[in-house]
Amino acid sequence: MPTGVAIRDVRAQLFDAAERVLLRDGAAALTSRAVTDEAGCAKGVLHRHFADFDAFLCELILDRVGGIDARGATLAGSAGTGSVVGHLTDALTALFTPVALALVTLITFRDGLRARLRAAGRPGVTVLAQATQALIAYLGAERTAGRIAPATDVDTLALTLVGTGHLLFAGRDDGPPGRAEVRKIVESVVGGALAGQTDGPAPTSRSGP
Repeated sequence: MPTGVAIRDVRAQLFDAAERVLLRDGAAALTSRAVTDEAGCAKGVLHRHFADFDAFLCELILDRVGGIDARGATLAGSAGTGSVVGHLTDALTALFTPVALALVTLITFRDGLRARLRAAGRPGVTVLAQATQALIAYLGAERTAGRIAPATDVDTLALTLVGTGHLLFAGRDDGPPGRAEVRKIVESVVGGALAGQTDGPAPTSRSGP
């Protein structure tokens, strides 16, 4: 893209460029110059749209976290149907993409970015925190549907799933784990909560003798 030419949907162009740099070169290499060079535009373009580089990164993460929130709503809506273990396996696989893992590293790497995210109402390691909230909502809905044991602490269960999932996916040189490996982890974490429950559709009552 020639310097000085108006960029259609400049935010999306810059966000996509930042992701490419992050995935290829790592968090330490992610600078405003690297992003604008990757996008093929002048450095001033980024600073015309964002107060500074941490503000840009904050908006990037908030944009991507919106996708986690949307998937979380869909997941919660699936409660009472299908397989609890299957839904959780799919959720963890969809969450821990290479981009999401790189964003977790980026948040950890930059103090100023964490401060911006706190100010935006997204404290902690935002990607993991939002994923945890999504799983809490889903597990709570399954508990209400009778497919998770009533005494289950769904907050702790969700934290364990996200933490274990992050360790499983992060730092692998041989590519992401297969579905069977993810499912095995999910079963080990939630198995006790499913004890005595049917890992399938919630039972329906029948009238008559």
